[in-house]
Amino acid sequence: MNLLVTGGAGFIGANFVHYWLRAYPDDRVVVLDALTYAGHLDNLVPSLENPNLRFVEGDIGDEEQVLSLLRDENVTTLVHFAAESHVDRSIDGPEAFVQTNIVGTHALLKAACAAWLEEGGTPHRFHHVSTDEVYGSLGPDGPAFSETTPYAPNSPYAASKAASDHLVRAYGETYGLQVTISNCSNNYGPWQLPEKIIPLAIRRLLAGQSVPVYGDGGNVRDWLHVEDHCRGIQTILERGKPGHTYNIGGHNERANIEVVRLLCRLFDEKFPGKLKGGHETLIEFVTDRPGHDRRYAIDPTRMETELDFRIERRFEDGLCQTLDWYLDNQDWIERHAQPLPAWLDKA
Repeated sequence: MNLLVTGGAGFIGANFVHYWLRAYPDDRVVVLDALTYAGHLDNLVPSLENPNLRFVEGDIGDEEQVLSLLRDENVTTLVHFAAESHVDRSIDGPEAFVQTNIVGTHALLKAACAAWLEEGGTPHRFHHVSTDEVYGSLGPDGPAFSETTPYAPNSPYAASKAASDHLVRAYGETYGLQVTISNCSNNYGPWQLPEKIIPLAIRRLLAGQSVPVYGDGGNVRDWLHVEDHCRGIQTILERGKPGHTYNIGGHNERANIEVVRLLCRLFDEKFPGKLKGGHETLIEFVTDRPGHDRRYAIDPTRMETELDFRIERRFEDGLCQTLDWYLDNQDWIERHAQPLPAWLDKA
């Protein structure tokens, strides 16, 4: 198989590239990434020397470049990770999210149609990686998001991803492009930028700085280790039905404050006596961000029953492994640290 992975130098994309080259060492993987603030070549270091990996710096909105890559590399599978993906950034500057997530995805779809449908119907798959945030917010109790949950995005980021989902589905229905879509819950693991809650908390705990927690900390997310996510995408590529959407979840709902307190306890175990009163004393509740959805949860029944997929990592184990990775790669954290949003600058 020859794959084109967009956004393959980002957090989830890089993990997918490493995972795929380990699982399928004879496959060809081409990474297309614009190397914006979220994409970095050093995320790909473990695989950069692999002769079956080719890195191309470029924009998914460049339809001609994408078409050339699809043709020149005889690509049969496109896995689309490339996206602006941080809610806080979408609040401060939604334009980039519209351009990348909607316009960029549309350019990819047009290139895929030209490469695969206009030249004799080449067997292919266009897989679009999306988010549970397109579904909006859940109440404190009740059912989780399923593949039939109506879309109700509440942030510019979520709205842009919802629009790209609809475009992908429409190209499957209208033009016969062989598409699949996955909507995942919150990922965590190696190479995640320290603007997201887990690596941000780790960085600030290491520095002895306050750890900001939005509102009362009661916002709930379903946590999915990034390698379980990669296995889920692998399963969809191998057994998923074209035209179908699959929700990949972690069976692990946790309030934000619970996640941060668990990290503090892990720090207390690894660095006993370093901080008087323990690391939880660094937690600081701050003004909630605008449009902060209260609860997300994924119902992964379709993945489990139709594709026989199960997650493998318990959250506690995955979080310990993630913390160990960041402790071993503190130079990476500092190279990729980002300024906090304006309303958190004081933290």
